[in-house]
Amino acid sequence: MIARYSTVRQYGSREIVIKKSRFIGHARPAETEAEAVAFIEEIKKKHWDATHNCSAYLIGERDEFQKALDDGEPSGTAGKPILEVIKNRGLKNTVVVVTRYFGGIMLGAGGLVRAYTDGAVAGIDAADPIVRVLHREITVDIDYTWYGKLENVLRDRGIRVGDVAFTDRVRVLCLPEAGEAERFQAWITDFTQGQAVLEAGEERYFIENE
Repeated sequence: MIARYSTVRQYGSREIVIKKSRFIGHARPAETEAEAVAFIEEIKKKHWDATHNCSAYLIGERDEFQKALDDGEPSGTAGKPILEVIKNRGLKNTVVVVTRYFGGIMLGAGGLVRAYTDGAVAGIDAADPIVRVLHREITVDIDYTWYGKLENVLRDRGIRVGDVAFTDRVRVLCLPEAGEAERFQAWITDFTQGQAVLEAGEERYFIENE
């Protein structure tokens, strides 16, 4: 799994008007190509009366799935600019649709490229770009005498902490970044003088700085 990547938090849309044509940018995260295609179809149904619903998506850790669709606009003037915005923003697992309601004024090829670029930017900004960071679950099982010290040092180091269970001992779910997991375990072992019992769990993503 990739250590970190940029995407959008949620569905968002924003409208801009260019020479009387309405351009509505829609964006949302998508984990699979099927999810991206379904979103495009959803927007097409919602805006069935639009002149065009142009789209692009970029899916996969290595951008394995990517597609740009002009939906009737001149080739290369809509889907490709939308895809380029996704790439230039460094986003992954993201799908964008730009809906156009024609306003009666022709924009020309260059004007269309700029308009669909601006529409894609508007949709992405409305969907709230974020960075997702991969973390590893490390459960630290310690005696009560260590808990206060551990709590303080985890806070000082900015280590993300999940659930804490209090039984005959204390089990603290720590969530260091995945790339630092081995170093974190070595540090905990040293810090607790070998008295902590460590258990590595799953990897999962969290939004950076949240």
